[in-house]
Formats: sequence, C-alpha cells, structure tokens
Amino acid sequence: MVDDRQSREGEEPHSVTTHSEESDAGMVPEKSAKMWVTPVESMEGRAAAKGKSVSRNALRAQDRQGAPTQVERIGQRAKEKKGERFDNLLSAIQAPLLKEAYQRLRKRAAPGVDGITWEEYGEHLDARLLDLQDRIHRGSYHPQPVRRVHIPKGDGRTRPLGIPALEDKLVQQAARMVLGPIYERAFLGFSYGFRPRRSPHDALNAVAVAIDRKTTWVLDADIRSFFDTIDHGWMQKFIEHRIGDKRMVRLLMKWLHAGVMEDGELRAVEEGAPQGGIISPLMANIYLHYALDLWANQWRKRHARGEVYIVRYADDFVMGFQYEKDARAMREALASRLATFGLELHPEKTRVLRFGRFARQDVNRDGRTRPETFDFLGFTHIAGVSRRGAFLLTRRTSRKKRNAKLASLRDEMRERRHEPVRMQHAWLSSVLRGHYQYYGVPTNSRALQQFRECVRAGWHRQLQRRSQRAEWTRPQRATFDRSFPLPLSRIQHPWPSLPRAGP
Repeated sequence: MVDDRQSREGEEPHSVTTHSEESDAGMVPEKSAKMWVTPVESMEGRAAAKGKSVSRNALRAQDRQGAPTQVERIGQRAKEKKGERFDNLLSAIQAPLLKEAYQRLRKRAAPGVDGITWEEYGEHLDARLLDLQDRIHRGSYHPQPVRRVHIPKGDGRTRPLGIPALEDKLVQQAARMVLGPIYERAFLGFSYGFRPRRSPHDALNAVAVAIDRKTTWVLDADIRSFFDTIDHGWMQKFIEHRIGDKRMVRLLMKWLHAGVMEDGELRAVEEGAPQGGIISPLMANIYLHYALDLWANQWRKRHARGEVYIVRYADDFVMGFQYEKDARAMREALASRLATFGLELHPEKTRVLRFGRFARQDVNRDGRTRPETFDFLGFTHIAGVSRRGAFLLTRRTSRKKRNAKLASLRDEMRERRHEPVRMQHAWLSSVLRGHYQYYGVPTNSRALQQFRECVRAGWHRQLQRRSQRAEWTRPQRATFDRSFPLPLSRIQHPWPSLPRAGP
C-alpha cells in the first residue's frame, strides 16, 4: 500500500533537495525524535532552493541509483500482493507526475472542444499543473465533453472517435501511469492489446503457434459495438474490485460521464467509453478482463475436453479448439456470458469454422471447395499448402484494409497533385515503409508487391492529370521510376519459431 504519510500536508513525495558537496554540520540541524507529527515540526536550517523541482526520489549515497518513485512502489506492491486493494492512489497524482504525463502527450495531436494545443498549454506550465493538482485533490476537477469525429471504416461505415481536451488527456495519462502497473500484474497472458512490450505482431505470432499445435476448429468472435455498449455500472464494480480509493474511482467514472460534443450539440452518455481517450484502452482491458478473460480461462480448464487457445487484442479475439464440440459449446456459453454484462456477439461476424492442418482434407464435409478463412488484426488467415504439399498458415493483407488504405491514398494524392515531385516521393516512400513495417510478414510478399504497384500507378495517374495534354509513354514511365524509385517490399517479421534479426 502506498504510504499514507506522503499525502500529509506539506510533503512532496516526488521532490527532494540534493547536494553535490558535503553539508556543513553547523548549517544542517539534526532530525527530530518524532519524524512524522501533525502538524510537521519546523526546524531551523538551510531551506531547499526555491523553484527547483525534482521528479524522482533521492539518490543513494553508495551506488548512486535512484530510489523507486511512488508509481514504481505501487507496481512493486501489486507484484508482491496480487489480490490487495489499493486505498490511496490519488495522492500519487502530483505536479511532477503531471509534468511527466504532459511530456508524454503527442505534441501534434488534434485539440479537443476547447481548441487548446500542446504548445499553448505549455505556457506557464508549472502554474497550470499546480492548479490542476489542487483541483484533482479537492474534487473540483471536471472533464470537458469529448469532441466526436467520424473516421471511415473499410466497409463504408464510419467509426466514432472521441478527442478529449488537452488537460483531460494530461490527467488521463497520469492516471494510466498510476493504474497501469497495478493491472499489468493482473491481466492474463493471452491479452495483448495496448499493453507495454506487447504488439499486434506478438498476438499474430501467438495465433500462428496455436494453429500449428492442435487447433482444428476456430471461433472467430466479434463483439458488436463494444466501446459503445460498455455498462457503466459494471465498469465501476470491476474497478472497485481492485481500487479501494473512492476518489480515484470517481475520477475514472467522470471521464465516462463527461458527454460528447457533436455538431455543436452536447449529448449525455449513459453507456459506453469514447474511443480515442488515453484511458479508454486500459478501461476496456479492465472490463474484458473480468467479463471475458477470467471466465474463459476457467471454462477451458473445467469444461473443455481438448486443447483450447485464446488470443485477445482489445475487443478482437480468436479462439482455437482441438475438438468441434468444445468450439460449439464455447460459442453458446460465450454469448450468455457477455449478455450478462451488456455485451452482444455480432451474429453475422461470429463463426465457428474448420481450420488447421486437416482443414483441406475435411473441406468436402462442409460442402465447400476450399477451407474458410478468418480475419484478425488486418490479416486474412488461410489454411494454405507449402511447396512440399504440407499445411502452411498463410497470412495475407485483409482485402478490406487494403482497399480502404488505397482509397484514402488516392484522395490524398489528388490533394498533393501540384506539390513538388520530390515532396510527393518522400511522402509516398514513408507510407510504403510504414505499410511494409506492419504487413511485412511471411507469405504476404505478393500482397505487398501488389500494394506497391497500385500506389505507383495511382501516383503516375495523378501526375499526368497536372496537365490535360500529359500522357506518358512506356519509356517515360520507366525513366520516371528510375529517377524516383519507390521502396521495394520487404518481409520485416520472421515466423515466431525463428530468431529476430538485430541486437
């Protein structure tokens, strides 16, 4: 438990004065017999320098290693006592932590409803943070409504995205820094979404390993509008299961109740969590940890006859089964379990399908010419065949993701049509390198090459439209490509059984 003494009046757990030289014994008085009294006893001596703040604790005299901060001590406590509730967390949100949270924010992120940017908030930053710290501890901090925008999805629909005000982002970042170490020790191993040192490719590798083992059936599950249907009552109960600090719980719930500003109109929010907030991924993981992860882990131990594999990334998850009966039973039990917490499986996107090394042999049983496929984290997973005729998990860029990306690139290339060619080349090169960095997995080389050719052809088309009379011949195209070559596709991520290149 975080030491209650740090929350006493006049103490700053993140601030301390250090001296590079040995102190004069006549200027520094001895400590009182009682170190912690109320009020704190005042002693004569040389005071700390004004205006100098230190974000870490004191350095030890021998090894010169920094003592753990209050947030680090919270993480150590959570690791040592996994079932303990934390009753004094809000005291960790002090001005030094808020300043560190401010530095971690994206400097070019879109502003919220107040229009304040990162640079504007940085003016008189120390005074702002002290005032914010005081409002948080007095309970007078109230978040502003999130600004809602809609971003296009691959199927023609849009996804609502909430953009909090910068001050709300700052407090959310500080709260995540405090709560993250607590829940990181509680989350199960098959949860990969928005966790430190875990990436989407780690989740993809986990799926590949599961399919390579004993998976013959796959449950491809999709929760309908998860972020929009989170029940606030259950969310508060899940938080209180581990957080006993009522002030911290109220702070978290304030963000859920802040409301949404859309088209100049304020809308109250009765359920759901806005996507785009810094704290939203953590709260989504907390909700699914109790509503899904713990239950699914127990279900496979108690009810499954064969092996069951689970990989979850945020609200997107896949389950692999050794036997069809277990997959069908989980499908029914999962729907009932999620309904208890106000969630619903999408009836059209949730499927039980035959997959794995025997899928091609048994495909005739389902009346199909080829095995079914499923999408996960932007990749279509296919039960393929290697050159030797053996089973090979094939991953291709999802057609929906590829078409959506190409459509957005065509629009942006049209807007950049009259920019200098060198600027367009640098921009498209960075786009392709980022695409290769994510989608550069084994068996996806052809899709990467096709994406590059589509980008190259679209760029040529836009450049020719600079003039109504411009029409390139084949030699002109070849000369232009030699002058402004686009990056070639590369496989960036090896199979999980192979060592990763580099240090």
